[in-house]
Amino acid sequence: MKIVFAGTPEFAAVALKALHEAGFEIVLVLTQPDRPAGRGMQMHASAVKQFALQHQIPVAQPISLRLDGKYPDDAQQAHMLLQNTPHDVMVVAAYGLILPTSVLDIPPLGCVNIHGSLLPRWRGAAPIHRAIESGDSTTGITIMQMEQGLDTGPMLAIESIPIAPDDSTGRLHDALATLGGEMIVKVLRQMEQGPMHAIVQPEQGVTYAAKISKEEAALDFNLSALALDRKIRAFNPFPGAHANLDGAIVKIWRAEIIAGAAHMADTHTESGQVISASAQDGVIVACASGDSFLRLTELQKAGGKRLPAAEFLKGFAITPGQIFTH
Repeated sequence: MKIVFAGTPEFAAVALKALHEAGFEIVLVLTQPDRPAGRGMQMHASAVKQFALQHQIPVAQPISLRLDGKYPDDAQQAHMLLQNTPHDVMVVAAYGLILPTSVLDIPPLGCVNIHGSLLPRWRGAAPIHRAIESGDSTTGITIMQMEQGLDTGPMLAIESIPIAPDDSTGRLHDALATLGGEMIVKVLRQMEQGPMHAIVQPEQGVTYAAKISKEEAALDFNLSALALDRKIRAFNPFPGAHANLDGAIVKIWRAEIIAGAAHMADTHTESGQVISASAQDGVIVACASGDSFLRLTELQKAGGKRLPAAEFLKGFAITPGQIFTH
């Protein structure tokens, strides 16, 4: 079976590696153009491109695939390349470009997508973040046959994994990437044997995982400790939850809920107020609900490193009574 692979970040690179190690013939890789990144804003190749070049797999980086879009010449070249590159199926994982019908129709076996949720829940750009932010207890991978709608295609395989109470997006991403790689290998092995039965997605239970914005990562301590804990884990590692403390932006990477601790504050305590700050106890902050608080356990100041609270406090003084704002 000959495969065209379309993907960009590490999530996709894990699947590409799994397909390569399984012995599939990958005849072409599509990935997004190199982009500036890091403090020096130097041009960086995607994780998928790096893997492809290391294994002598041809790479194309079209700006767009839409013939009626802003870059029709670029899209036309990509179409011609796909049409002139014999392949059976296109595997898509976190590619980041819209595939129009004119592309979906090129592979004889169509385009198959690796999606990081249990569809139809969390269609869209940020399913892992949104699952954690919403307090879901499970998530998983869906392999689906692509069609023109946003993650609406019929499902070829679906597997779930639990979301642990302390899971961050980073940790869950790695687990799902591995699962996605394993599943796509199994699905393509089955497709080699003949047509697979695809299950139409149910109409009930549809939710959309909107793209994450940096503005969302500003923590509002008028929310409950539970909601704040979920946001901190959902936005770790990107974009990183943060709050303002007397004019200084502090990133908050890890926290834990202290429940049933109403005795820690008095009637004048405000949401976001620091109750205590010590190497032993971490930074304890009041939240909207009066009987639960957040213990901030890993923090970062501007220009600094992510540090456990005990280390952070050595170089950044926090005193009881100060108030975190957003």
